[in-house]
Amino acid sequence: MIKTTDRARELVWSAERYLSDVFRRADAVEMVNQQRVLEAFWQERVSTRHFAPTTGYGYDDIGRDTLDRVFAHALMAQKALVRPQFVNGTHAIFIALSGLVEPGDTILSITGKPYDTLLEAVGVRGDAPNSLKRMGIAFQSVAMTEQGKIDLDAIQAVSARTVKIVYAQRSRGYSWREAVTMAQMKEAFDRVRDWFPDAVILVDNCYGEFVEATEPTAQGADIIAGSLIKNPGGGLAPTGGYIAGKEALIDRIAQRYSVPGMGAEVGSYAGDYRLFYQGLFLSPHVIAQCVKGAALFARVFEQLNLLTMPLYDAIRSDIIQAVQFPDADSLVAFCRSIQKAAPVDSFVSPEPWDMPGYEDQVVMAAGAFVQGATTELSADGPIREPYTAYLQGALTYAHARIACMLACDALIEWGL
Repeated sequence: MIKTTDRARELVWSAERYLSDVFRRADAVEMVNQQRVLEAFWQERVSTRHFAPTTGYGYDDIGRDTLDRVFAHALMAQKALVRPQFVNGTHAIFIALSGLVEPGDTILSITGKPYDTLLEAVGVRGDAPNSLKRMGIAFQSVAMTEQGKIDLDAIQAVSARTVKIVYAQRSRGYSWREAVTMAQMKEAFDRVRDWFPDAVILVDNCYGEFVEATEPTAQGADIIAGSLIKNPGGGLAPTGGYIAGKEALIDRIAQRYSVPGMGAEVGSYAGDYRLFYQGLFLSPHVIAQCVKGAALFARVFEQLNLLTMPLYDAIRSDIIQAVQFPDADSLVAFCRSIQKAAPVDSFVSPEPWDMPGYEDQVVMAAGAFVQGATTELSADGPIREPYTAYLQGALTYAHARIACMLACDALIEWGL
């Protein structure tokens, strides 16, 4: 029996009175995205034969090739490369980047320093073998403005001579800013196209798919990439990632993904493709639940006088809700309350640890059916100032609601 205090229930009920317009907006976005995903299934005549596993080289794998086309339509792209063999979103992004550059090229990030797990891969941190830096690729970043917006004036001042890729990160990573909206992307990409006419615009789309009614590919991006155990997997995909965008570029990236001369034609999967198809189908609804849950947490935390980003009624472009805490102990206490609300490993008490790919120790609450699936309710944050938790996910709003009450009790007990 879940026990919550009267105070926690009152905070949630009070918050919900402010959220009717936010919820209606999430429902409207879900409807647009669900229709587009459904049309993709109709267009490709998806049937149970597409779910069958394959072995060996994977030539003429109808399930794999059809899944590529369904994802391309759903993500508003000409072509897609959807593979269980991508170990995470960072892997998909790295393959996309490395498949498009040659020695002497420059990658220009217009959204500041990228997410922690990409820093070593591109060579911003360390000197790892096979990093892009070791392959002769330069990585340059332009900081965002103090208001968390893309700094167009600073970008225009960059020399275009060696810029091969203009890179943008849609979500915030471990930064105190809002996600880049589709409207902001369109404005920036229109300008970038004039300043860097020969460059490829590539977007890290992690945490953002189906949060708005369109995708970056409809706003001028040439390539987008992300993880299947985040938004587009709908909480069901067991692994994998995707790259989607212009056909010629996807064909080139596929040569880097596998072997030059073979590209996307090879690669079997002895598992069951059904979860990838079913996860994509459910994704617009699941993401709407995530958005509603994030808005609830934001409003409740605002009532507890904590700093939140974004505010509860903001236009969202990712599923992440950031909250600042006064110290490391309260950050850890919050993450433990989220872990306690999980359906899996609820009895575990998260501790800060040295996660691979991160600069600081990270505390992570993630009691998920699919390990690391951030469409399932989770929360994490680096142990550094300002002490910020990044909350995401909830396959159902009801689960987010219960977790929010438990978190309230934990924070009130902590003295916030």
